[in-house]
Amino acid sequence: MSGDPASLLVELKEREVLAAVRESLERGEDPLSLVESLREGMEEVGRRFERKDYYLSELIMSAEIFKQAMALIEPRLEECSGGTKESVVIGTVKGDIHDIGKNLVSTLLRCDGFRVHDLGVDVPPTAFVDKLKETGARLLALSGLLTLAFDSMRDTVEAVADAGLRERVKVIIGGKPVDGKVLEYVGADAFGKDAAQGVRLANTLLGG
Repeated sequence: MSGDPASLLVELKEREVLAAVRESLERGEDPLSLVESLREGMEEVGRRFERKDYYLSELIMSAEIFKQAMALIEPRLEECSGGTKESVVIGTVKGDIHDIGKNLVSTLLRCDGFRVHDLGVDVPPTAFVDKLKETGARLLALSGLLTLAFDSMRDTVEAVADAGLRERVKVIIGGKPVDGKVLEYVGADAFGKDAAQGVRLANTLLGG
Protein backbone atom coordinates (compact mmCIF):
# COMPACT_ATOMS: atom_id res chain seq x y z
CA MET A 1 0.00 0.00 0.00
CA SER A 2 3.02 2.23 -0.41
CA GLY A 3 1.37 3.95 -3.36
CA ASP A 4 -1.99 4.51 -1.66
CA PRO A 5 -2.55 8.29 -1.26
CA ALA A 6 -4.55 7.87 1.97
CA SER A 7 -1.89 5.73 3.67
CA LEU A 8 0.82 8.13 2.55
CA LEU A 9 -1.23 11.04 3.89
CA VAL A 10 -1.52 9.37 7.29
CA GLU A 11 2.28 9.05 7.33
CA LEU A 12 2.57 12.75 6.33
CA LYS A 13 4.61 11.98 3.19
CA GLU A 14 3.82 15.13 1.24
CA ARG A 15 5.72 14.53 -2.02
CA GLU A 16 4.65 10.90 -2.17
CA VAL A 17 0.98 11.78 -1.62
CA LEU A 18 0.97 14.32 -4.44
CA ALA A 19 2.82 11.95 -6.78
CA ALA A 20 0.35 9.14 -5.99
CA VAL A 21 -2.62 11.44 -6.62
CA ARG A 22 -1.18 12.53 -9.98
CA GLU A 23 -0.58 8.90 -10.98
CA SER A 24 -4.09 7.89 -9.96
CA LEU A 25 -5.62 10.71 -11.99
CA GLU A 26 -3.47 9.84 -15.01
CA ARG A 27 -4.71 6.25 -14.78
CA GLY A 28 -8.26 7.58 -14.99
CA GLU A 29 -9.24 6.73 -11.43
CA ASP A 30 -12.54 8.18 -10.24
CA PRO A 31 -11.69 11.54 -8.63
CA LEU A 32 -14.55 11.18 -6.14
CA SER A 33 -13.09 7.87 -4.94
CA LEU A 34 -9.75 9.61 -4.46
CA VAL A 35 -11.39 12.36 -2.42
CA GLU A 36 -13.15 9.80 -0.22
CA SER A 37 -9.92 7.90 0.30
CA LEU A 38 -8.07 11.05 1.33
CA ARG A 39 -10.92 11.98 3.67
CA GLU A 40 -10.55 8.61 5.38
CA GLY A 41 -6.84 9.31 5.69
CA MET A 42 -7.61 12.60 7.42
CA GLU A 43 -9.96 10.80 9.80
CA GLU A 44 -7.14 8.45 10.78
CA VAL A 45 -4.87 11.45 11.38
CA GLY A 46 -7.62 12.84 13.63
CA ARG A 47 -7.79 9.57 15.57
CA ARG A 48 -4.02 9.61 16.06
CA PHE A 49 -4.29 13.17 17.31
CA GLU A 50 -6.98 12.16 19.79
CA ARG A 51 -4.76 9.31 21.04
CA LYS A 52 -1.89 11.82 21.34
CA ASP A 53 0.16 9.82 18.83
CA TYR A 54 0.13 13.00 16.72
CA TYR A 55 0.30 16.59 17.90
CA LEU A 56 -0.93 19.91 16.51
CA SER A 57 2.00 20.23 14.12
CA GLU A 58 1.14 16.89 12.48
CA LEU A 59 -2.51 17.90 12.30
CA ILE A 60 -1.63 21.14 10.54
CA MET A 61 0.76 19.38 8.17
CA SER A 62 -1.84 16.76 7.20
CA ALA A 63 -4.38 19.49 6.46
CA GLU A 64 -1.88 21.26 4.20
CA ILE A 65 -1.11 18.04 2.31
CA PHE A 66 -4.84 17.37 1.93
CA LYS A 67 -5.33 20.88 0.58
CA GLN A 68 -2.59 20.42 -2.01
CA ALA A 69 -3.99 17.06 -3.06
CA MET A 70 -7.46 18.55 -3.46
CA ALA A 71 -5.99 21.28 -5.69
CA LEU A 72 -4.85 18.52 -8.04
CA ILE A 73 -8.18 16.69 -7.94
CA GLU A 74 -10.62 19.61 -8.19
CA PRO A 75 -10.16 20.29 -11.94
CA ARG A 76 -11.20 16.67 -12.61
CA LEU A 77 -14.18 17.06 -10.32
CA GLU A 78 -15.32 20.14 -12.22
CA GLU A 79 -15.24 18.09 -15.41
CA CYS A 80 -17.79 15.69 -13.94
CA SER A 81 -20.40 18.40 -13.40
CA GLY A 82 -23.55 17.54 -15.31
CA GLY A 83 -25.01 21.04 -15.48
CA THR A 84 -25.96 24.00 -13.38
CA LYS A 85 -28.41 23.56 -10.53
CA GLU A 86 -29.46 26.03 -7.87
CA SER A 87 -27.28 28.23 -5.70
CA VAL A 88 -26.09 27.05 -2.29
CA VAL A 89 -24.54 29.27 0.38
CA ILE A 90 -22.02 27.51 2.61
CA GLY A 91 -19.56 28.47 5.34
CA THR A 92 -18.04 27.61 8.70
CA VAL A 93 -19.90 29.54 11.37
CA LYS A 94 -18.67 32.33 13.62
CA GLY A 95 -16.07 31.23 16.16
CA ASP A 96 -14.85 28.21 14.19
CA ILE A 97 -12.06 28.14 11.60
CA HIS A 98 -12.12 24.47 10.57
CA ASP A 99 -12.59 24.16 6.83
CA ILE A 100 -11.58 20.71 5.56
CA GLY A 101 -15.09 19.25 5.79
CA LYS A 102 -16.65 22.43 4.41
CA ASN A 103 -14.24 22.51 1.50
CA LEU A 104 -15.02 18.89 0.68
CA VAL A 105 -18.77 19.53 0.70
CA SER A 106 -18.28 22.62 -1.48
CA THR A 107 -16.25 20.61 -3.98
CA LEU A 108 -18.77 17.77 -4.21
CA LEU A 109 -21.69 20.20 -4.54
CA ARG A 110 -19.93 21.92 -7.44
CA CYS A 111 -19.26 18.53 -8.99
CA ASP A 112 -22.97 17.77 -8.72
CA GLY A 113 -23.83 20.95 -10.61
CA PHE A 114 -24.70 23.39 -7.84
CA ARG A 115 -23.58 27.02 -7.89
CA VAL A 116 -21.68 27.21 -4.61
CA HIS A 117 -21.08 30.46 -2.72
CA ASP A 118 -18.45 29.56 -0.11
CA LEU A 119 -18.07 32.31 2.50
CA GLY A 120 -15.07 30.68 4.19
CA VAL A 121 -14.62 30.36 7.95
CA ASP A 122 -15.61 32.32 11.07
CA VAL A 123 -18.65 33.67 9.21
CA PRO A 124 -21.10 35.85 11.18
CA PRO A 125 -24.87 35.33 10.79
CA THR A 126 -25.32 38.64 8.96
CA ALA A 127 -22.91 37.56 6.20
CA PHE A 128 -24.94 34.40 5.56
CA VAL A 129 -28.17 36.41 5.43
CA ASP A 130 -26.68 38.99 3.06
CA LYS A 131 -25.42 36.29 0.67
CA LEU A 132 -28.78 34.47 0.73
CA LYS A 133 -30.49 37.72 -0.25
CA GLU A 134 -27.91 38.47 -2.93
CA THR A 135 -28.01 35.05 -4.58
CA GLY A 136 -31.60 34.00 -3.95
CA ALA A 137 -30.25 30.65 -2.75
CA ARG A 138 -32.78 28.28 -1.20
CA LEU A 139 -30.20 26.21 0.65
CA LEU A 140 -27.80 27.19 3.43
CA ALA A 141 -25.10 24.77 4.60
CA LEU A 142 -23.45 25.51 7.97
CA SER A 143 -20.29 23.77 9.12
CA GLY A 144 -18.70 23.58 12.56
CA LEU A 145 -16.33 21.23 14.33
CA LEU A 146 -16.25 22.85 17.76
CA THR A 147 -19.12 22.55 20.23
CA LEU A 148 -19.16 26.33 20.60
CA ALA A 149 -20.23 26.42 16.95
CA PHE A 150 -23.69 25.14 17.93
CA ASP A 151 -24.71 28.52 19.34
CA SER A 152 -23.42 30.24 16.20
CA MET A 153 -25.43 27.84 14.05
CA ARG A 154 -28.55 28.57 16.08
CA ASP A 155 -27.89 32.32 15.88
CA THR A 156 -27.54 32.02 12.10
CA VAL A 157 -30.81 30.12 11.71
CA GLU A 158 -32.53 32.75 13.86
CA ALA A 159 -31.00 35.53 11.75
CA VAL A 160 -32.34 33.87 8.60
CA ALA A 161 -35.78 33.73 10.22
CA ASP A 162 -35.59 37.37 11.38
CA ALA A 163 -34.78 38.37 7.80
CA GLY A 164 -38.01 36.71 6.63
CA LEU A 165 -36.16 34.04 4.65
CA ARG A 166 -36.72 30.92 6.75
CA GLU A 167 -39.78 29.63 4.88
CA ARG A 168 -37.86 29.78 1.61
CA VAL A 169 -34.41 28.64 2.77
CA LYS A 170 -33.60 25.10 3.89
CA VAL A 171 -30.69 24.75 6.33
CA ILE A 172 -28.26 21.83 6.54
CA ILE A 173 -25.67 21.57 9.31
CA GLY A 174 -22.59 19.37 9.46
CA GLY A 175 -19.46 18.59 11.45
CA LYS A 176 -18.14 15.66 13.45
CA PRO A 177 -20.04 16.38 16.72
CA VAL A 178 -23.34 17.18 14.98
CA ASP A 179 -26.22 14.79 15.70
CA GLY A 180 -29.99 14.78 16.08
CA LYS A 181 -29.90 16.65 19.38
CA VAL A 182 -27.75 19.39 17.87
CA LEU A 183 -30.11 19.58 14.90
CA GLU A 184 -33.04 20.16 17.25
CA TYR A 185 -31.09 22.75 19.26
CA VAL A 186 -30.02 24.68 16.17
CA GLY A 187 -33.40 24.52 14.45
CA ALA A 188 -32.04 23.41 11.08
CA ASP A 189 -33.77 21.10 8.62
CA ALA A 190 -31.22 18.29 8.34
CA PHE A 191 -27.69 17.26 9.26
CA GLY A 192 -25.09 15.35 7.29
CA LYS A 193 -22.43 13.05 8.73
CA ASP A 194 -20.19 13.25 5.66
CA ALA A 195 -19.77 15.21 2.44
CA ALA A 196 -21.53 12.68 0.22
CA GLN A 197 -24.58 12.69 2.48
CA GLY A 198 -24.53 16.49 2.39
CA VAL A 199 -24.89 16.42 -1.39
CA ARG A 200 -27.72 13.90 -1.19
CA LEU A 201 -29.52 16.10 1.32
CA ALA A 202 -29.07 19.15 -0.91
CA ASN A 203 -30.75 17.34 -3.78
CA THR A 204 -33.55 16.01 -1.57
CA LEU A 205 -34.33 19.34 0.10
CA LEU A 206 -34.30 21.22 -3.19
CA GLY A 207 -36.20 18.53 -5.05
CA GLY A 208 -33.23 17.69 -7.27
